[in-house]
Formats: sequence, C-alpha cells, structure tokens
Amino acid sequence: MKEAFVTSEIKNHIAHITFGTPKSNSLPGHILEKLAQTILDESAKAEVKALLIRSEGEKAFCAGASFDELLEIEEIETSKKFFGGFAKVLNAMRTCGKIVVVRVQGKTTGGGVGIACGADYCFATKDAALALTEINLGIGPFVIGPFVERKIGKSQFAAMAIDADFRTAAWAVEHNIYHSVSDSIAEMDGALDAFLEKLSTRSEEALALIKKISWEGTDHFSELMPERIFMSASLILEDSAKRNINAIKEKLRAK
Repeated sequence: MKEAFVTSEIKNHIAHITFGTPKSNSLPGHILEKLAQTILDESAKAEVKALLIRSEGEKAFCAGASFDELLEIEEIETSKKFFGGFAKVLNAMRTCGKIVVVRVQGKTTGGGVGIACGADYCFATKDAALALTEINLGIGPFVIGPFVERKIGKSQFAAMAIDADFRTAAWAVEHNIYHSVSDSIAEMDGALDAFLEKLSTRSEEALALIKKISWEGTDHFSELMPERIFMSASLILEDSAKRNINAIKEKLRAK
C-alpha cells in the first residue's frame, strides 16, 4: 500500500474522497487534518452535489486512531490536537452543506465507526462489522459519541462503549448506521454507482435542504467537543493506556 494519503476527484457532480494508511487505514493526525479540509474544500465547489468518503483496499475500512501516534503523545496540547482531528472530520461532514455518502468495505472500529455514523447515507458489505474499542485502550468514544448516539441512541451507544464487542452489518442496518448492505464488495460498488448516478441528477437545492433538516438539533455538537476532546486527550496520557496500546500491538504482531 502507498504511504498515508487523502485524494479527491470529482466525477459527475460527486466528489470522491479516498483515504488510506498502511495499518488497516488507521488515522494519524495529519491525515485527519487533511481529510477534514478536503471535505470542506470539495463541498464548497459549486459543481459538487454530494461527497463520497471511502478508504483504500478491500479489508478494514478504518481501524480508528493510529496506535503509533498515540504512543508518541506525551503532553496534553499534542493530545488535544490529535483527538481534535476526529472532531474536525466529523464536524466537516455535519456542516459541509452537501450530502455525504460513506462506503464501508470491511470491519471498522473506533473513529471509523464515527465516520460511518457521520454519513447521510452509508453503504457496506456483510463483512463490515463494527465496534467501539476505545475502552480497550483505557479511554472511551467520547469525541465520536454525539454522532454515534444520533444514529443508535444513548443506551445502545453506552452498551457498545462498555463491551467493545463487534456488531454485525445486519445489526448496523437495524440501528440506522448502514442503509445498504451487500454480499460482496463488487455488489456493493454496483449498488453504490447506481445510487451516485441517481444522486447526481437530483435537485441541488432539495439535497441541501434535506441535509439541513436531517442535522437539525445538532448545533450543540460543536460546543460539546472541547470537553469530549479533553476526556480522551487526558486519559491517553496515563501509563496504563500506553501499556494497553503496546499489549494490543503485540497481539496484532503475533497473529
């Protein structure tokens, strides 16, 4: 795989935004910053009616935060900047004014679940199980929480945050995260292409109004972010969190 990257290409009024990193598409800080800015830049273009966010490869959609970067964080300001990157991506998806479609081709955890929940419409495969695994590190899904709660409710969010177990793609459909699930990547992409073709013919004004009303009542998300960012940023500095991350990395190497 290439080094970490974010690319964008406009096709038939749809901005196709792709991100990729070598380790299961986990997200380091500079990629979070670039992804957020790309969402804002592409959505500001008059010819763009909608955005598609997708990741590289055929395996994991997104493994959440980069473990390597988390281990390097040693002081609170750096930590706040890192977790603030997730807030920037999700708020860009929320406020960009254009419909955001997300393509989930495989398992997704942590911040990747946040991106799926930030979508206005989400395609997935039957293998796209998802989990909030932050508690395994010694933190919690605090920054992505409001976006996940909006889709599945506070009780289900709390359960996901506590048990850290994977939920199936079928569960994600039942709980309003995925809107279309296919048996294979090829089948998903066929359905996605047909959907984007239809979307490209829709009224730009109507799409903008649908976006606006579907996110009504979420203006306070921005106000929640500083406290939520601090929750994760402070906990990840604990020695116990560093030990947890290293232990998980060792398990992954042993597989």
